[in-house]
Amino acid sequence: MAEDLIHDRNAGIERLLEIMRRLRDPETGCPWDIEQDFDTIAPYTIEEAYEVADAIQRRDFAELEGELGDLLLQTVYHTAMGEEAGHFSFQSVVTAISDKMVARHPHVFGNESRDKSADQQTADWEAIKAAERAGKAQGGTLDGVAIGLPALLRALKLQKRAARVGFDWPSTTQVLDKLTEESAELVEAKDSLTQREVEEEYGDLLFVMANLGRHLGLDPEAALRAANAKFTRRFEAVEKRLAQVGKTPSESDLAEMDALWEDVKRAERQSNTA
Repeated sequence: MAEDLIHDRNAGIERLLEIMRRLRDPETGCPWDIEQDFDTIAPYTIEEAYEVADAIQRRDFAELEGELGDLLLQTVYHTAMGEEAGHFSFQSVVTAISDKMVARHPHVFGNESRDKSADQQTADWEAIKAAERAGKAQGGTLDGVAIGLPALLRALKLQKRAARVGFDWPSTTQVLDKLTEESAELVEAKDSLTQREVEEEYGDLLFVMANLGRHLGLDPEAALRAANAKFTRRFEAVEKRLAQVGKTPSESDLAEMDALWEDVKRAERQSNTA
């Protein structure tokens, strides 16, 4: 019975699927869950993916278990709505990704040799994906790069796609030259152009920064997350030092906080070299 399945802690994915069916039941389900659709749930899906990445970065594996469950729930939620509308089901989604993985790994599941370099495997993977895009009438180099991706990640994917067909700077030096050029254009724009034009120049600068990360072998998203974490850690340390003298940041001034900031940086460097 469905009720037994819901309370069976050993029932695995079938239990979760049944829980979602109950939540979405138009007569006996949860009013909030019933009202949701793909558009309203999508932001939660993105948020949960970032929380998974955050737990991984912090190496908090106890929390990662919970975050992966939250992310799995998002898949179950979307597939429940897809099944209700007659688009797809959880099982068809599982079948599709399983078929894709088998097709994209002929060196594991087929007759191709596994005796190839990681670079060759990557090239083969991209060739298979290109054939898949062609089958979907996505013949353009940039077709299939999701518009809804975070802007920094999408910039990186667009640049990688363009680079595969030779549209790329051959060296990091040229990217740095372009960075200098875009920085100068932004400085000029802020004093003479409209806000919209300034925004465009700022966007160009961010785009080149993403490209520089790619040329340096860095993940721009990961680098920015690390910078955010460092800023948060240092600012919280400044707040603690202010609290020790009975102050809050709003009761301080830039000169005092900047001096404390430099103290925190020095303390971090000494700790890292100890």
